[in-house]
Amino acid sequence: MIRLFTAIGLPADLVTRLSLMQGGVPGARWSPPENLHLTLRFIGEVDEVVANDIDDMLTGLRAAPFDLALMGCGSFGSKDPHSLWIGIAPCPPLMHLAARIESLLQRMGLAAEMRKYKPHVTLARLKDAPAPRVQAFLADHALFTCGPFGVNSFGLYSSHQSSHGSQYVLERSYALG
Repeated sequence: MIRLFTAIGLPADLVTRLSLMQGGVPGARWSPPENLHLTLRFIGEVDEVVANDIDDMLTGLRAAPFDLALMGCGSFGSKDPHSLWIGIAPCPPLMHLAARIESLLQRMGLAAEMRKYKPHVTLARLKDAPAPRVQAFLADHALFTCGPFGVNSFGLYSSHQSSHGSQYVLERSYALG
């Protein structure tokens, strides 16, 4: 079994900029720079045959390249935040790409994603983080903007759990255009 997701990788200068933001919140497990990405669709555990079928389907997907900008900062878990993220400026081509991937996966027989797609880059997972420090982080970065940058591809990634956290491996890249 292999744990998969589709995502857009981020330019190196943007990864550096996001990494420099990480800090100041006790109880935060910050995402390592090499793990910063924009998830398009979490797939989950599949066997090798299904993984190959997913690869075949994604190889045939056609979509145009587009520009993407990051904007704002937020958290998931309103009363007890469990993660910090950087948001994405409204981008219809991104939403279209995510919807196309979702549709392909459902046609393959994978279960539909039940949560509404909210594009973001996860900066940290939180555990017992003091609410005032979380609120201060959110206030300090509320007006964050970056980009736009060109998106010419997306990837199929595997996720491997280790004692040091998740490690992501780009299994295959798919060109847009």
